[in-house]
Amino acid sequence: MSRRLKFLTWFSVVGMFIVLMAGALVSKTGSGDGCGASWPLCHGELLPDGTMASLIEYNHRAVSGIVGIAVLVFSVVLWRNYGWRPEMRFFAGASVFFLLLQSALGAWVVLAPQPDWLLAIHFGVSSSAFAVVLLGGVMLYQLHRGDTGRRTLVSPKLRRWAWVTLIVIYAVIYTGAYVRHTNSNLACLDWPLCNGRLIPADLFGPEGIQFMHRLSALGGALVIAWLLYLAYQERKARPDIYKAALWSMGLIIAQSIFGGMSVLNRLETFTVMMHSAVITVLFGVLSYICLQVTPEPELAASRAPQPLETAEART
Repeated sequence: MSRRLKFLTWFSVVGMFIVLMAGALVSKTGSGDGCGASWPLCHGELLPDGTMASLIEYNHRAVSGIVGIAVLVFSVVLWRNYGWRPEMRFFAGASVFFLLLQSALGAWVVLAPQPDWLLAIHFGVSSSAFAVVLLGGVMLYQLHRGDTGRRTLVSPKLRRWAWVTLIVIYAVIYTGAYVRHTNSNLACLDWPLCNGRLIPADLFGPEGIQFMHRLSALGGALVIAWLLYLAYQERKARPDIYKAALWSMGLIIAQSIFGGMSVLNRLETFTVMMHSAVITVLFGVLSYICLQVTPEPELAASRAPQPLETAEART
């Protein structure tokens, strides 16, 4: 793989992660209105007005724009040079789709007030954008290595449960974002209890929203634990999935710890940002597992490796 392609791959993947963290910082600091009802300009001007809120929002937009261009170029490279793999065509198309959807939602939120449930979708879309760019980069390295590791099939049970786990963690992401956008972060002032109760008194207010997120996180830990058990049973045939499942278990534990700390520390910035970072990485790891449990396409499995050399020459 050429140096330029490696740089483009890492820049796109790491850049998407930074975009997510910049968006999380905007939410944490309440800087979503830092540039007013103006997009892509800031208060109708090319540069921000110098307030902290405008600087945070402006930097988020600037980083998103730069990374967005890189992801578009990366997607074109995947489609043109590696489109003989159906997965790569999907990752290229999905990267562009989620990138544009993420940008459109961000602009819509700025230009017109939106309900909390819609605001919460934004982080989920951003997580999906990160995941497909990550998987495109992972598979790019796999193809140049000459082995995706997917010729040894996993059991249907493990394959189905990997996708179930990904969906459950997506729900955890959404409920966490909904907690932030409804300002329910400190509805429960202790952890793991909620204001001294196992079940909060008000299940339909902010306490209930916080409680819903905690239940979803508990459910996420349980499904990941079962995923790890299933992967352990097939660890000799597919050590790649078992190692990723181990990482998932460690990440969901870290996610829970940072979630509890963010409550006990009264939303200290570093803790809240780590809470967002860990769930993003966890979603990426689980997406990788879902890729690895997917059987090799028959056409790609029988394809000779010569196209890799041609692609190398073109990049």
